[in-house]
Amino acid sequence: MARELTGVQVTDYHTAGEPFRIVTSGVPDIPGETILQRRAFAQSSVAVDAVRRLLVNEPRGHADMYGGFLVEPDDSGADFGVLFWHKDGYSTACGHGTIALGAWAVQSGRVAAELDGDTDVVIDVPSGRVTARVSCRGGQVERVSFRNIASYVLGRRVDVPTSRGAVVADISYGGALYASVAAADVGLSVTPAHYPELIAIGREVKWALNETQWAKHPSDSRLDGIYGTILFDDLGDTADGPHQRNVTVFADGEVDRSPCGSGTSARLALLAEDGRIAPGGTLRHDSIVGTTFAGRVLKQVEAEGRPAVITEVAGNAYRTGAAVFDLDPRDPLGTGFVLR
Repeated sequence: MARELTGVQVTDYHTAGEPFRIVTSGVPDIPGETILQRRAFAQSSVAVDAVRRLLVNEPRGHADMYGGFLVEPDDSGADFGVLFWHKDGYSTACGHGTIALGAWAVQSGRVAAELDGDTDVVIDVPSGRVTARVSCRGGQVERVSFRNIASYVLGRRVDVPTSRGAVVADISYGGALYASVAAADVGLSVTPAHYPELIAIGREVKWALNETQWAKHPSDSRLDGIYGTILFDDLGDTADGPHQRNVTVFADGEVDRSPCGSGTSARLALLAEDGRIAPGGTLRHDSIVGTTFAGRVLKQVEAEGRPAVITEVAGNAYRTGAAVFDLDPRDPLGTGFVLR
């Protein structure tokens, strides 16, 4: 039998169709001097992880649920910290979650904001410190953008054996490590009709690369691992820059319904290296469900001894509800289950 859990309070948002469950109370203390230390503690703590599983598993969640625990920031320079999680554990970055947290911070009063104008919400996440800029008009959130940590390319045309034959992937970092594969290279397009096949090949590519040199972060092993596979359709160029549609298959077969925030940054690093986008240009990045993020290269920098870009990703998030979750210790399902 599971132990009793009571009073786990959450506020739910969606960003471009992708859920984000913000846990506001009911989580055991998560100690640590930095977000990465807190993440390591959460990963090893049975009590903390029981709350993650309670919220992400059925019958309270589902296989594609996403969320985060609010924690103390690294220092007073940030408004708060967050530990991102999904059905298989804890991620290092989450762009759609950052957008949702920016909207929540302003709408909940956690961060004071003007009725009209921009408010910066500074958030410590495992990959570093990010800033969400929340734009309001008449007290309503109209747009949230976030400035990401430096994004850069780690590998080009990496051969990956799959059940559909050998494919090539580009590896880039946008807060997490991603493998980008043109959907056409595996005989698919990014549409709901190909959803099962996209999940299958996305998982194959991720796991084929995950134990290779391409899954190593250049300086911090805590950020190792291919987080997801980005399968994309190139739709040409607009007057402002490239237009692409993507689906990101992350964790173990989880699918981002949004265009993927940190994945957008990873794509921008590749497009900048290709000369497809320059500082000031905009990537129109569509999702498999037809929602859109606008990704911009703000400036070119150097990170980890290589060329990199600072990016901004913009979208919006909407509150979908709030709940208080409990676990009856007599419940034979305990913290739940996952069915795909």
